[in-house]
This record gives sequence, structure tokens and C-alpha cells, in this order.
Amino acid sequence: MSLTLADLKTEKVGACVSGGLDSRTISKRMIEEGVTVLAFAADLGQPDEKDINDIHARMAPCGVDTVIVDLKEAMAQACFEVLEAQAMYDGGYWNSTGIARAVTVRGLLAEMQKRGCTVLSHGATGRGNDQMRFERYTNVLAPKMRVYAPWRDPELLRQFPGRTQMAEYLVRFGIPAPVGGKKKYSTDANLAGLSHEAEDLESIETPMTIVQPTMGVWPMQAPDRVEEVTVRFVHGRVVQINGREVTPIEAMVLANQIGGRNGIGMKHALENRVVGTKSRGVYEAPGMELLGTALRFLYQAVLDRRATLLFQQLSKLVADQIYDGRYFDPVTQAARAAIGVFAQHASGVVSVGLYKGNVWFHALRECPASLYNEADSSMEASAGLNPVSSQGFVEIQSVEARAMAQAGQIRV
Repeated sequence: MSLTLADLKTEKVGACVSGGLDSRTISKRMIEEGVTVLAFAADLGQPDEKDINDIHARMAPCGVDTVIVDLKEAMAQACFEVLEAQAMYDGGYWNSTGIARAVTVRGLLAEMQKRGCTVLSHGATGRGNDQMRFERYTNVLAPKMRVYAPWRDPELLRQFPGRTQMAEYLVRFGIPAPVGGKKKYSTDANLAGLSHEAEDLESIETPMTIVQPTMGVWPMQAPDRVEEVTVRFVHGRVVQINGREVTPIEAMVLANQIGGRNGIGMKHALENRVVGTKSRGVYEAPGMELLGTALRFLYQAVLDRRATLLFQQLSKLVADQIYDGRYFDPVTQAARAAIGVFAQHASGVVSVGLYKGNVWFHALRECPASLYNEADSSMEASAGLNPVSSQGFVEIQSVEARAMAQAGQIRV
């Protein structure tokens, strides 16, 4: 049974906030109802947040104290885990929001429990994916913690049908709440990238280029030259970019800068939501696209045909699990463990060229586990595979082919 405002009066609520209009409205409404509320915000390296500490000032007039939890390191590690698994969702985009929810709930829950919170409140809409993610992660990580979803509470839905009503409510208490003009879309951001959806983007007749990139530029605005980037991987993890040793955070920040200025990683998707509907999103993830593509080139060298097939199946499984809010489930961890076996061989130096939204392969070096042999694949005379020896293989294949034809099983 869903919690309502009336159920919260004997609870201590930990409210997940961003400092926006929704966060302030929900927090103030709970305070007005006499609920004990403490706000929590995650520092995920959001590129659209100039100073994460500004959330304190935005939430204070609502009568709540805010705890800002530094999760940048955890977010960077999660980015590396997603890169290793090549986990992309519908339309081939890096699911930056999905993985961020796993990091956020795990990080904020720990701080809420330290302070005696008994209920986690989130501001996710009752029509989207995030309500499932916030609640499922709370359920699996803290099964005794209850969850309050304000935008499934009939009372709040009646009181606040839109942003105008929220702003008017806050102004009554002297809380600044400028609504401004009609928004073109909403944005969710973290170190991995940004997702843009809703408002004007809900119409599939609206071009994706109405989005103003935060982490870079559109390809047509990128420089008219190829920028070469060299990435060193050790066991599927980035350790150097352009010869500079990097931590996971440094790797993501630098890759975002490089990829962003070259228009890398802008994606569009009409994706399949957890709740069964479709939604339209525009995504930017320049660093993930740059590093992920470079790692893909490396995987191509070290995975045989059957390993590639299994890797692709595991990759899709992990991507779907991230999207569905099931990152900590046993099946996800088992798939990641199997991917880790393949990643153990993914060491080498990959050079790529970036040009107006494209990532081109330049070179692969220092890859001891590479299965590629120039002599074997050469069309010229070489000391590799003897072409005459293929005759027997062709003849064996022909037995099955002729049998199928003679049995009438082939239809053209």
C-alpha cells in the first residue's frame, strides 16, 4: 500500500532532492503537514550544476537542512563498469540516468540510515522509470525502509497539477519560485552524461537538435579537423589518456571534454520504458562514447566468434538490468563476473580519430592477447593459413548443404 502524507507524521523522512521546483514543493508540503524531513542530495559530478552546494541555499527557505553526499568517485567507478560491459540501451545510448540511480540510492540510503530516517521520499513521476528504480533499490538495499512517492499521492496530484501551482504555493511562503517561460525539455545530469526529455521533446515531430548540448557541441559545430586520442586500457579499464595517467574521475572528466568539443555521443531514442510505454529521449555522453568505442575496438581484437556472441548477450542483459533498476541483482552480478573474464584480456593502446561526431579507428598497439594475425588474413602470399588446406573444410560444409537441398528444406 502506497504511503500518503497523512502516513508520514510519525516517520522521519529522508527526501532525495535536487533543489528544483519539485524538490522544494514536496519538502515544504511535508513540513507544512508536520512531518520531520531531512533533505539529501547526491554529488554525481553534474556538469549542469555550477556549485553543488547551492542546493543548500535553495532548500533552506523550505525549512529543511540538506546533506550533500559526495558520490563522484562511486559514479566514476560505475561508469567504468558500464564501459567494461558495453551496456547500452534502446537506440544504442549509454544509460547514464539508469546507472546513476543505483549509485544515488546506495549512497544516500547509507547517510539516511545514519541519521535515523525511516522513509525515503523521491520526486519521480508516476509514469516513468525512476519511480521503479528508486523504490527497487531501496527495497533490496534497505528492506525495512519505507518509500514515499509524492507524485503518486492523490492529494498532491490534486493540489499540484502543474509547475504553475507549485510556484504559486511556494510564493505564499515567501519562497522564490520563478517559473519562467515554457521549458523546451527537462534534463537529468551526472558524470556519465545527460538525458533530455519531456515538454517539446514529447512530440516526435520535434527535431532532436532543439537540445542545447551541455557537455559539448553538435557535430556541425565541431572543429573542421581530426583530433587524435590515444587510450591505454588494462583489463578493460582506462589507465591513460594521451599518455597521461588518469583515475576513473579524471578519465571521465577529460574524455567528456575531448569528446564534447568534437560533438561525440549525441543520441536519440524512442525507448521502451519499464512501465510498458515508450518515451522519447535525447542523450549526450561524449566521454562514455569516446572511451566505450575505443574499448570496443580492443574487444574486437581479443574475443573469438563465440566469445563475441556471449559477450553481446551478457552486455544486453546488463544494459536491461541497469535500465530496470536491477543492478545489484544476482543475475546482473553474475553477468558482470562473466564479462570480467573477457575483460582480463582487454589490455592495449587504442588510437582513434574524432571528427564531427565520429570516432574512427586509427591503430591498436601493445595488445598481447590479440587474436589477429596479419599473415593469416592476408589476401597476398604469406606464411599464414595455407589456402589449400581450406579445401577439406569446404568439402565438409558441402555435405550438409547438399543434404538440405536434396531433402527439400531450402526455399528461395
